Amino acid sequence: MNGTGAPKNVLASDVEIKGNLKFSGELTFDGKIDGEIQTDGVLNLGDSAVVNGNINAQNVVVRGKINGNITAKEKIDIKTKAELFGDIRASKLSVEEGVTFVGKTEVNPNKVSPTPSARPAEGAKAPEAAKPLGR
Repeated sequence: MNGTGAPKNVLASDVEIKGNLKFSGELTFDGKIDGEIQTDGVLNLGDSAVVNGNINAQNVVVRGKINGNITAKEKIDIKTKAELFGDIRASKLSVEEGVTFVGKTEVNPNKVSPTPSARPAEGAKAPEAAKPLGR
């Protein structure tokens, strides 16, 4: 047992899954999966992990090769030599040197709403509306 009391699961590099994976607690995954991974816990991807699908988790440690989007409620930690092709969204993000990452990021630790940025755009429209008045 580890200190958290939650069991730690391991799927080694000889595991290949076609379909979705759902679990609680913590999982170290070093195999190949064609499908989505969902958890309210922690996903640790190993160096030989290959994921073709989206990941939704509390926390994700990324190694290996991922083709899909990652959404974490808390943190995404992308380790050296990881290859990630997809968008990521989390409250916290850590990226080590040597990572290949092609995609978009959304890191929003304070859960700030995007509506304030829309207000200046509305203000920019007001002068355009004033142009016909200035004939």
